[in-house]
Amino acid sequence: MTFSVYMPPSAKLLPVPVIWYLSGLTCTHANVTDKGEYRRLASELGLAIVCPDTSPRGENIPDESDNWQFGTGAAFYLDATQAPYADNYNMYSYIVTELPNLIGEHFNVDLKRQGIMGHSMGGHGALTIALKNPTRYLSISAFSPICSPINCPWGQKALGEFIGGNPIDNHSQWAQHDAVELVKSSSTNTKDSLLVLIDQGEADNFLDEQLKIKLLEDAAAATDFPMQIRMQPGYDHSYFFIATFINEHISFHASALID
Repeated sequence: MTFSVYMPPSAKLLPVPVIWYLSGLTCTHANVTDKGEYRRLASELGLAIVCPDTSPRGENIPDESDNWQFGTGAAFYLDATQAPYADNYNMYSYIVTELPNLIGEHFNVDLKRQGIMGHSMGGHGALTIALKNPTRYLSISAFSPICSPINCPWGQKALGEFIGGNPIDNHSQWAQHDAVELVKSSSTNTKDSLLVLIDQGEADNFLDEQLKIKLLEDAAAATDFPMQIRMQPGYDHSYFFIATFINEHISFHASALID
């Protein structure tokens, strides 16, 4: 697995907080590295930024090379349970355990101060991973996240292939990979401990069919889960959107991660 690490100059003196950035469908670790414009502020604030790839890759990795919505570049940040994907597609364990252990061993980071963020499929990953691990992360942010895979074509394809079944007969299993369902079942401690910021472009062509932000807004309101969900007029799904607001997201994480 490929990943990039940005370390601020202050890491030479003391352990620094770390933010994990999860990219979206068809992307690699390099999309945000090349286009995200996060280094200056991360340097000033003293934050490490780790950007993992979006899936395993290689000749022996099962894939649908003709389908950009599934397989390589589209692992959905979960641990697959179905053949032939279960042996390789274990992105949840990789993000939560394997990669942090590696980063903690080789870089001067403080793993007691972690935030997680992402775009699109990566926003789905950031939300679901943090909601299931509220004592591990202090902050979550997302750009244009896939909020309810149970209710969108991208998610239904991925969950059906990776974990099997369907959203009705296998609802309890599918719900573990759906931010809306996780918000509905979240504990008071989770609501109190996690800071959440989401930016969604109003001109995003995936907004209604795939992203389902309204379902997340409704779930948060119904459960009194405090979230900043900001609809941004004129913005689409592209990295121009991310580059415009990423410094606000970095500052948001810094408010939770820096004493």
